[in-house]
Amino acid sequence: SLRPSMAAVAAPPAEPPVPPGRRCLSPLAVEPLLFLATVSLGLQGPLATQYLWERLGAEHGYSDRNSTESAGCGDGNATADPLRQEVEALVSHWNLYINLGGFFVSLFSVTLFGPWSDSVGRRPALILPAAGMALQTAIYLLVMYLELHVAFFLLGRILSGLTGDYSLILASCFSYVADTSERRVRTFRVAVLEACLGTAGMVASIGGGQWRKAQGYIHPFWLAFAASLAATLYAAFFLRESVKQKKATKLFTLSHYKAVYRLYTAPEHLSSRWKLALYSLAFFLIVTVHFGAKDLYVLYELGFPLCWASDLIGYGSAASYLAYLSSLAGLRLLQLCLEDTWVAEIGLISNIAGLVVISLATTTPLMFTGYGILFLSMAATPVIRSKLSKLVSETEQGALFASVACVQGLCSLVATGVFNSLYPATLHFMRGFPFLFGAIILLIPAAILGWIQIWDSKHNYNHFQDPSLSPTKD
Repeated sequence: SLRPSMAAVAAPPAEPPVPPGRRCLSPLAVEPLLFLATVSLGLQGPLATQYLWERLGAEHGYSDRNSTESAGCGDGNATADPLRQEVEALVSHWNLYINLGGFFVSLFSVTLFGPWSDSVGRRPALILPAAGMALQTAIYLLVMYLELHVAFFLLGRILSGLTGDYSLILASCFSYVADTSERRVRTFRVAVLEACLGTAGMVASIGGGQWRKAQGYIHPFWLAFAASLAATLYAAFFLRESVKQKKATKLFTLSHYKAVYRLYTAPEHLSSRWKLALYSLAFFLIVTVHFGAKDLYVLYELGFPLCWASDLIGYGSAASYLAYLSSLAGLRLLQLCLEDTWVAEIGLISNIAGLVVISLATTTPLMFTGYGILFLSMAATPVIRSKLSKLVSETEQGALFASVACVQGLCSLVATGVFNSLYPATLHFMRGFPFLFGAIILLIPAAILGWIQIWDSKHNYNHFQDPSLSPTKD
């Protein structure tokens, strides 16, 4: 599969060394690209849902401006509006179609392009999905300008999925950091990349909502288009390649999918494949709880007894995103005296305690106390990503993070299904039960990380005279 042919997609020729005077034009920083792509995604998601609500509502003769909130704050005594329920169902269905369509298409493209980037380089695997996101945004703009059928939203998402979508950007960015960072500082570099996610999400959620209220949907979507286009240009013209030994290889071949499969089954990984599986399970549970809780925060805050208005909801959203930055600072400080695993355990304790407090919150101060306790809640995932990357070779980073990106996409779907079903089912006895449920689930990854660390410590002790038999200390 590595033999060049007419069907092969060849890598560009090796790039010459960058002269010292031009190093500023070819940075080894992928963070700006991830920031721009996340801003674009963060603007599109909520605004597209609101546009679907307004568009489908107008088509069915329903408008929020004609409705009142005389029933009070989530007391459940008001008679449901049948027309509103119909519009809610339509919006929910279209969101489901769009999300499922994008996920299943990108599932195949990410596991194709990710291992491919291990051979041809990371830049092609960053340019393609960024351009695909720009194309998706352009289609969304056409739908709004020309009032096309909302099914074109699905078309735009599928086209973006064919180029890898946002999942491939995540996979390629984390692979890029693994390529360019030393093992001893990799956890912090990964944490910096995750902090970009939180910062960009905060900018998009706060800025996009206010801009939509002031000027409608078109202008924020132009910013989303500009951000994704800027990410494409940055990857194409300013980002230096991180793969040291590039080689020509076919794109459309099953060998790329086999590379992902071999990570967990190949004989050369007998000593680490069970760790890959356990770390992936821990990552899946942590991210699922994170996505599930985040989906419910606004709904929980709108209902009785909190009854938050839009300003408090905005402050709460900002507080939840600040956890990315506080976790980055906390991780850096804790690394001075603790191993990465114990930093992750402290992060999980912060997450569990914060969710327990939020599940019991009946007042605004208590709710913000819960947000405050979550200040280290995002410290666990960069540790797991870093440990995963250290279990595979340099030529398998793209395959690894492609599989991690697929796991993260699956987390979003599972979280939406489980937590959004659990919330209405438990309202009659405890409104905050889904958060308590999430806290209980997080005990499983805490146990997994602790057990692996203890096993590694014993293995190091038993084989300290033969370094080749000892796992590398992270």
